[in-house]
Amino acid sequence: MRPRAWCGVLAAVALSATACGGGGGGGEKKSDDAAAGARSGFPVSVTDCMGAKTTFESAPKRIVTSNAASLELLMWLGAGDKVAGTGFPPGKGAMPGQYADRAAKVPVLGRTVIPKEKLLGSGADLYVDSFSSMKNMGKMGDAPTAKEFETAGIKHVFLKSTACAAMSKAPRTDLSGVEADIEELGKVTGTSARAAELVQEMRKKTGAVQDALKDVPKDKRPSYFFFDYDAGTKQPMAVCNRQVANAVIGMAGGRNVFDGCDGDFKPVGWEDVVAKNPDWIQLGVRNRGSEEANAKAFDEAAEFLKNFPATKDLTAVKEGRFLRIGSERTTIGGVRSADTVREIAHTLHPDRVK
Repeated sequence: MRPRAWCGVLAAVALSATACGGGGGGGEKKSDDAAAGARSGFPVSVTDCMGAKTTFESAPKRIVTSNAASLELLMWLGAGDKVAGTGFPPGKGAMPGQYADRAAKVPVLGRTVIPKEKLLGSGADLYVDSFSSMKNMGKMGDAPTAKEFETAGIKHVFLKSTACAAMSKAPRTDLSGVEADIEELGKVTGTSARAAELVQEMRKKTGAVQDALKDVPKDKRPSYFFFDYDAGTKQPMAVCNRQVANAVIGMAGGRNVFDGCDGDFKPVGWEDVVAKNPDWIQLGVRNRGSEEANAKAFDEAAEFLKNFPATKDLTAVKEGRFLRIGSERTTIGGVRSADTVREIAHTLHPDRVK
């Protein structure tokens, strides 16, 4: 049994002893605790990708995150001091400046996916997961089962806009799912007021872009291909209409060339990309750990397209219509998804979005 579980048992024993010798004081304390919980917004219940419910009687005290995106979201919410470890740690320059130093001090439990034994033995009471269905982000490892999480005393929640994308019943055309993640995690961590502020600011940014593009007909908007360079060059991986990136591209005034495929990601052929002949291509590169390494990776992705026989004659390639925006900022939902919308919109519609 983990130390936290033992603490729970000892606390229960202590409360029992107090009730036996204290003449009823325990009942009043329990009522006070329940009232305090109600005032703070607890209990809170959330669901996973399949609808299974998890209930929190109070805010978690020790959190582990699956990757830099979920770590960043907790920083934005003001719950960063509760993070006890992470997988896929942020590289240099990946985290917003105001959180960079604090994020760098978070213990790294895995350079990629956190090993199961390390996660279960982390002493966490909450694991925030972005990876439920993201098979294409690399080998996901031997993930703990629901029973193993329960035995370890760890509650498991998902950033559903990303983790559950493949299970979505309709195409993603806006950031409502991302906003719902922020609001839900705000409730779980007792930071609902901050979550509301973040969502309001996101809507302000995307609303301004939508207003600027409202007179641009859908069929006149430039076509857009997200080139997932790190998924491999032998067979391109398309971003489909259930993925967060589909919403980001559409809200930015672009037309995802693979918005007709259902799901989150799908392997396609280079002949399919050539047939779409996109107006713009985003060089989707995952963070390499430094600005220099990232720049080199973007250059490599561009050079591949310029030299690969199937793509070298595409108009976007010949004219250098590339966007150098990291994969994570586009395919994993978060507070800065709104900034990515604005950045893409400025590139595609510079006369309308400043």
